[in-house]
Amino acid sequence: MSLSPDLIDLPEVHAELTALFGSYESALMGNDVDALCNYFWKDPRLTRYGIADRQLGMDEMRAFRIATPAPTFTRSLHNLRIHCFGSDMAVAQLEFQRSDTALRGFQSQTWVRMPGGWKIVSAHVSMIDFNG
Repeated sequence: MSLSPDLIDLPEVHAELTALFGSYESALMGNDVDALCNYFWKDPRLTRYGIADRQLGMDEMRAFRIATPAPTFTRSLHNLRIHCFGSDMAVAQLEFQRSDTALRGFQSQTWVRMPGGWKIVSAHVSMIDFNG
């Protein structure tokens, strides 16, 4: 069974994810550990690759968030792309620029609607020297 093209980027699903992404960003920059962890799948299969870190499962994610101090930098977001596939799966990708480095950041998240709401099941963050 394949996904019908008319189920890609349903406006109501896209609006949900856009709002969630904005709330996630606020929690990230505010270092709200409980809120941040609530955005992620509470399962050992959760995977998050960071700039210089890796978390496999919610226990590692929570420990990482608790040990990470609040950011002392700001960040601007660029080229946010959210694509929804049906009503229960989406991918968010963006570029960001932090105020404390010339490196360009890249972030990807896979969101799935679970019984408890939308959760990030996989995430990847990287920063590179990029002039594109």
